[in-house]
Amino acid sequence: MEEGYIKLGDLQVYLMAVELSDKAWEIYVKLGWENKKVIGFQFVSATDSVAANIAEGYGRYHYLDRIKFYYNSRGSLLETKHWILSLYKRKMINKNEFDDFLSKANALHWELNKYIKSCYPKNRVK
Repeated sequence: MEEGYIKLGDLQVYLMAVELSDKAWEIYVKLGWENKKVIGFQFVSATDSVAANIAEGYGRYHYLDRIKFYYNSRGSLLETKHWILSLYKRKMINKNEFDDFLSKANALHWELNKYIKSCYPKNRVK
């Protein structure tokens, strides 16, 4: 193994995305079957896509290919924020669940933006 190589399972942004997926699943399993079908599936799918795109991008060789997946991950994160807001506004989750989830999503958003920026070569022409 290369010196200084970080395994995917040790990558902070990925671990945060997996934690958010676990939180989404906790919310999903408490929904009734109809709400799971109408909104829950899309919510959990979008949230799972955040970590999945980070993982897929991490396995790519060229930095532009990697970053494309990280941008997809960020798009899924924004979709996730849409769904958590919908769940809250439709009274399917309480304020504490909403605030806790959104706080984790916002922290992940900030970390993902930092990570994307760090993937560009330091000497690239802007």
